[in-house]
Amino acid sequence: MKEIRTQRLILRNWEERDRALFHRINSDDQVMEFFGMRRSRAESDALFDKLRGNVERDGFGFAAAEIADTGECIGFVGLLHTDLEPFIPKGTLEIGWRLAPEFWGKGYVTEAAEAWLAFAFETIGDDEVVSFAVWNNHRSTAVMQRLGMQADPSRDFDHPRVPDTHPELKRHVFYSLSRSQRQVRKKAAN
Repeated sequence: MKEIRTQRLILRNWEERDRALFHRINSDDQVMEFFGMRRSRAESDALFDKLRGNVERDGFGFAAAEIADTGECIGFVGLLHTDLEPFIPKGTLEIGWRLAPEFWGKGYVTEAAEAWLAFAFETIGDDEVVSFAVWNNHRSTAVMQRLGMQADPSRDFDHPRVPDTHPELKRHVFYSLSRSQRQVRKKAAN
């Protein structure tokens, strides 16, 4: 993956030095509030290796976000081809994020996601990017709205990978942004 630089961040593939932070964000109760599991170190390491391999293979993925001035990894923001059929067709480009709590509320996710949206539409050439979250995850849906993504209640769904032991986490709201919507938004901002 070629690094992507924003005003304050470097978006890059995962490095060995990021493992501890990756485990922390995947096992922290606050970060994982809307997920039905907390990952052990072994589970986190396996996911770390999978995501790093995806980024290496595809040139993008749920990639590390690093503060440019300090070199500190703060979590991930990126794009991933998702497969949640029949709700979301295989190969649909999803944008997602997960940061350590001390970096919340500073605009890092929105800044990085804007760069990834540009990559999705200008480099990959996709026509739509989607995102979804548990219905009451207002922090994530607020980011989606800041990115110009549109809610589509007709595409809301009960996430098939959420276990029945967590019914409060099943319902997910669906947001999307098309290439043409992004172009209109960019023109309006200029």
